[in-house]
Amino acid sequence: MGAFCESCKGPLPYTPHMSLSPNQRKYLRGLGHALHPVVLIGHHGLTEAVIKETTAALHSHELLKVRARLGDRVERQTVLSTLAERTESELVQTIGNVGLFYKKNKDSGTVIIPDY
Repeated sequence: MGAFCESCKGPLPYTPHMSLSPNQRKYLRGLGHALHPVVLIGHHGLTEAVIKETTAALHSHELLKVRARLGDRVERQTVLSTLAERTESELVQTIGNVGLFYKKNKDSGTVIIPDY
């Protein structure tokens, strides 16, 4: 599925073709700070319905938070990385149970990130 981090014994975050620079990630983290989680992943884990809702929410919002209420850190990171891969989005940041996702809307982009 992906590479694993030797020090934390967990998967590395999914990195799609659109790679964000550290400054762009910092900018998106600042925008995402005030957001509330839109998608919640419960004990059933990553289902097709969750993937479909996340894809629709990313199309509408471009930047959103997903809360994953799962057992341990490795499982949570695996689910969030898989969700980023399946929705073809960028996992900008994870803090605790929450992951911040970004996917540029080609039709009407509302989030404009700097080019630096």
